[in-house]
Amino acid sequence: MPIIMLGIMKKSVKHKKNVKKTPKKRKKNGFSDAIKAFLLAGVIVAVSAVISFTFIMIHSSLNNKSEAESQENISHIDDTDDIIPPPIEIITEPKVDPVPVNRQSGASRPAQNNAAQNQTAQNNAAQNNTAQNNTAQSQSAQNNTAQNQTAQNNAAQTQSAPSSSAVIQAPAEANKGIVVFVIDDAGNNLAELEPFLQIPFPLTIAVLPALPYSAEAARRIRAAGKEVILHQPMEAIGAQEPGPGAIYSGMSAREIRTILARNVSEVGPVRGINNHQGSKITMDREMMQTILEFCAENGLYFLDSRTTPESVVPEVAQTMGMKIAQRNVFIDNEQSKDSMLAFITGGLARAQRSGSAVMIGHTWSKNLAPLLKEQHRHFTEQGYAIKTVSDFLR
Repeated sequence: MPIIMLGIMKKSVKHKKNVKKTPKKRKKNGFSDAIKAFLLAGVIVAVSAVISFTFIMIHSSLNNKSEAESQENISHIDDTDDIIPPPIEIITEPKVDPVPVNRQSGASRPAQNNAAQNQTAQNNAAQNNTAQNNTAQSQSAQNNTAQNQTAQNNAAQTQSAPSSSAVIQAPAEANKGIVVFVIDDAGNNLAELEPFLQIPFPLTIAVLPALPYSAEAARRIRAAGKEVILHQPMEAIGAQEPGPGAIYSGMSAREIRTILARNVSEVGPVRGINNHQGSKITMDREMMQTILEFCAENGLYFLDSRTTPESVVPEVAQTMGMKIAQRNVFIDNEQSKDSMLAFITGGLARAQRSGSAVMIGHTWSKNLAPLLKEQHRHFTEQGYAIKTVSDFLR
């Protein structure tokens, strides 16, 4: 029994020793696990930092590259802005402001452009200062400097250029064609004639003979610097009366010459002759040859008013080797301003297409003189040359 008890006590003591050793082993193993966890956390943090830094560097590089590309694109756009667009053709408008061009308002646009360019230059300079430590941005700064120099040169050129018109903004295209304005039926009324004498461009004015104001009208026209021609009445196909001093069918060559000489003496000196009515006479080859011979002998030109499409005047003149002029447009077949403007616009289109246009109006059209005066700037700014008949033929 004692032996048995002793064995039990030894086992109990051994068990107690084992129980005492176990906590020490667990304590040692727990310390080791903490070190490993700390090291693992450190590695994770380091890897995360490297990855984050890498992403930041890549993002920064992409931003720099995008900024440099945008600056290059801006440089390309600025270069293309220097290209001047082709002239734009502008046809006459129904209403035109006759007030002269305000030079100050025309010059204000370059000043605004210069202010905008200076503001752009300041913004570019600020961007350049921010980008000094970056190679791509420094290259962009050099591009901006070149752009600023180009902008300054363009501004200097803009200041030296003349201001554009207040009516037509597009630059005029020179030599669009020759335009001739002829005003018929002067001599009836001096009051009707006066507005045409104030028109600031060359006019040819045709004076009817044997009327109360024929001679005075011719004198005033010459004093105003306009061209005077004889508006010779001739018989028409219809029953309308051409007026005093007319040429009728059946007249001899001598009678025709006598009438022409008397009329030219009353109205003259004149530069030429055109027909008033006369559809029947201008269809007669023999009578027209007599009239053209009188013109050639006296140094006068002949303008065919083309009151009939069957006029033989061009054929007779060609056989004689004589140069004549022909009417292309009647401006005032209708008296409204819009209608007359439409006919003038058609004449300008013809001049541009074929090189010239002869347009005829009349002193009794009260809206015609103001319309021509109003449209004067359009004619010149669009590039049309306004001439008298004699200058046109010469």
